[in-house]
Parts: sequence; C-alpha cells; structure tokens
Amino acid sequence: MRKLSMEELDRLSVEEFKKESKSPLTIVLDNVRSLNNVGSVFRTADAFLVEKIYLCGITGTPPHKEIQKTALGATESVDWEHVPNTLDAVERLKTQGFIICSFEQADKSKMLHEFTPENGKKYALVFGNEVFGVEQDVLKASDYVIEIPQLGTKHSLNIAVSAGIAVWDFVSKMSVLKN
Repeated sequence: MRKLSMEELDRLSVEEFKKESKSPLTIVLDNVRSLNNVGSVFRTADAFLVEKIYLCGITGTPPHKEIQKTALGATESVDWEHVPNTLDAVERLKTQGFIICSFEQADKSKMLHEFTPENGKKYALVFGNEVFGVEQDVLKASDYVIEIPQLGTKHSLNIAVSAGIAVWDFVSKMSVLKN
C-alpha cells in the first residue's frame, strides 16, 4: 500500500467545483467565535460539495488570515453569505424548502445515528457558538434537533468536528457519494 500523489487524487479545480452538482446540504454557523473553526468548516464543505455556508451574527467572514489558514482555499470554492441574524437565515432557508436540523444537546433531540435524512430533500445543518451553542429561538424554529452521542467525560465536541461528523453522516446516508 502507498499514499496517492496529489495528481492521482484528481481533485476538482475551483471552476469545476462551482459547476459541479452539489450535495443537498447547506451549513449555518450561529455566532461561531473561532476563525479556525470557520475555516475548518469551509474545508469540510468543500470536501462534500456543500451548497453554501451561512455565516451568522459574530461569525467571522473571509478574507481573514485565520480562516484562510485552516480553509486552505475552500473560501474560494464554497459559496457563502453573511447574515446578521441566524433566525433570519433559518427562516429564509425554510421558505426555500430546506429542512432545518440544529445540532445541539436538547431535551427532545434525536440521536444522529437514529436520524435518516430523506433523499430528494434539502437540509440546512445549524451549528452554534462554542460556549452557548445554538440560540434557543433557532432551536424552536428547527424541524429537528440532532445530537451527536458522546461516551466520554466532556460535554461537547468542537464545532468543526461536529460539522465534519454531521456532514459525513448526511452525505453517506443520502447516497450522494460518487464512485
């Protein structure tokens, strides 16, 4: 077994990415403080052909050197928009037919491994602030609140890690992977 070279990976160019059919997923970042987390989410979004990222509230926006450091150019391929209020972004996405799934620990959350997204539907995945999580009004507006099960002593995962787990889970369950 050997590692593949960059040429063998045969990745899309930014222009090809823009033209490629996207996963039926959009990401909403609700007041995410860490610019490194924002950049990491851009890389995950690029990896799985996410349609768009909404950067809401205090969430940092490109261009910024801390975002660029972890995004590694993904801010050029993935469409994004800043919206001052997360609830406004969520309500707009709902009118566009998106099913809103907030990732949070809540009293009536559904465990990620028990949630099956429907093929043919569009989903907006909401991830919250590193300390306070997803805003309560956004949770109330969500169609689903989904929790990533944790088995250790810590109470939460880093939001970039949560986004990676969630996006991979949705993409793999929705049969959007290419051979």
